[in-house]
Amino acid sequence: MSAQLKLARNDEGEPEIFRSIQGEGPAIGRPRTFVRLSGCNLHCVWCDTAYTWNWTGTPFEHESRKKFDPSAEMIKLSAVDAAALIRALPSEGVVITGGEPLLQMDALVEVIDALRAHDPRRLVEIETNGSIAPSDGLIDRIHSFVVSPKLAHSGNDANLALKPDVLRRYAQLPTAVLKFVAKDAGDIETAAEIADRYGFPAQRIYIMPEGTTSDELRTRGSALIDATIAHGFNYSDRLHIHLFGQRRGV
Repeated sequence: MSAQLKLARNDEGEPEIFRSIQGEGPAIGRPRTFVRLSGCNLHCVWCDTAYTWNWTGTPFEHESRKKFDPSAEMIKLSAVDAAALIRALPSEGVVITGGEPLLQMDALVEVIDALRAHDPRRLVEIETNGSIAPSDGLIDRIHSFVVSPKLAHSGNDANLALKPDVLRRYAQLPTAVLKFVAKDAGDIETAAEIADRYGFPAQRIYIMPEGTTSDELRTRGSALIDATIAHGFNYSDRLHIHLFGQRRGV
């Protein structure tokens, strides 16, 4: 029996699987097919996809103060059916995002195998919060991990968000980069400390401004860029926000 995958829904209530350009990180501007999963083990107060985890009746706080009904926001598909929807939107690579994808590792392995049964060269990337270690089976199937450790301004306890053993594991993977959401230059200093502690070279570090409007991103980005350059880090904008605004399925 095919494994079940929990996916987020788009505005039409369909699985949030869509084709767009990558707006963040090392593949920015490249065409990708996105798969947004539902469920997360962290709860960032500024999360722009809170509909994947901030359920009605939970104690989690969010800046929007909005709660979501999981029955309306989540849909379950078999791995085989999910793979078929992904194949219907071909691009040079697939991005699995969330929520937190690594909560569903076993099902993802099945999805990827189903995709590669039709196209063995299919690139698959995962966006993760970096608090869960990937299995060997998942590592073998992933082209790149974009790991986004959450800093204090996310509202998550560091003991939950920053797992030393997990970050060391990602540091050992040449396919993994760190992407830090930053609000001010102090966050870049914290990012530098984390990178140094776990052995990530500067060329594998990306600094991205927090924000969900073009104005916010430009203002915050101008305050971050000097420290980003000084540390030799990469800078990542949020290109999809400038192009489409903050909405689902883009």
